[in-house]
Amino acid sequence: MKPPSRPLAIATRRSPLALVQAHDVQARLAAQCGLTGDDVEAHFPILGLVSTGDRIQDRTLIEAGGKGLFTKEIDEAQLDGRAAFAVHSMKDVPTVLPDGLTLGALLEREDPRDMLIARGGETRLADLPEGVTIGTASLRRQAQLLFKRPDLKVVPLRGNVDTRLGKLAEGEIYATFLARAGLNRLGREEARRDPLDPSDMLPACAQGAVGVAIRDGDEEAAAHLSGLHHSGTEIAVTAERAFLATLDGSCRTPIAAHVNKVSMDFIGEVLTPDGTQCWRKQIRFDMTTATSDSAREAGEVLGRAVRAAAGDGLAAALVNA
Repeated sequence: MKPPSRPLAIATRRSPLALVQAHDVQARLAAQCGLTGDDVEAHFPILGLVSTGDRIQDRTLIEAGGKGLFTKEIDEAQLDGRAAFAVHSMKDVPTVLPDGLTLGALLEREDPRDMLIARGGETRLADLPEGVTIGTASLRRQAQLLFKRPDLKVVPLRGNVDTRLGKLAEGEIYATFLARAGLNRLGREEARRDPLDPSDMLPACAQGAVGVAIRDGDEEAAAHLSGLHHSGTEIAVTAERAFLATLDGSCRTPIAAHVNKVSMDFIGEVLTPDGTQCWRKQIRFDMTTATSDSAREAGEVLGRAVRAAAGDGLAAALVNA
């Protein structure tokens, strides 16, 4: 593939993990064009931005306004022409992208499972000592933890991987949760530990997947992304995000879903924020024969099943979130 006719900037958050993901995309784009050295940055420069979500460290995302705060500045950079590409962790992307933007590619998904990182070395929820304090900013993880272990105390914990592990080392909390995908991408030793089984903590919808957004109609950017797209990831992410959309999911609702590409099971759940109730359903979903349309339909079917099981309980959870 020929180098682009103009610099195609890559917008990203400035967090360490986001930058690793952006540099990965940059390297893939450059390799397709045979670019090395300074030519890489000249043709595919990285535009690091501080998102509103990154600036806010004293409140949860719910209090601040939602997970879309992680993409707002990046979306604006694309729409005003400063960037051609935007690299996102798909679990942070709202189910509907802003007008004028579309997903151009999904990279092959990393391990979507969560990991328990505890001072005592525990890797399972059942092994945590009674009554200890767990730090997390994720309402989903909070609800799932309290559903399994209502004896534990949960406190808000924001920040990047090093910030959270620092709080752990300082003794402010006994344990926290991190996504294995992020630890793997950062090359962290903690990624070698056993992850949580999805039966204990079902991952966030599209966790572990990285997406690259482009402007509608930018044919040159789309052409350069075509070789990066992973169709299997598209199927799984489409199904899980359709499940989320069917339940009107936001960061105010503890929702999780996971397509298991080995057993071909598709599991989804919604919980009350305090973890007192959980509604989980499972359907058969064969990824080997699925299309984007059938994946979307499967997510909607599973979403309606969970909604029906929850009944009025889901409405109460949404109101009280």
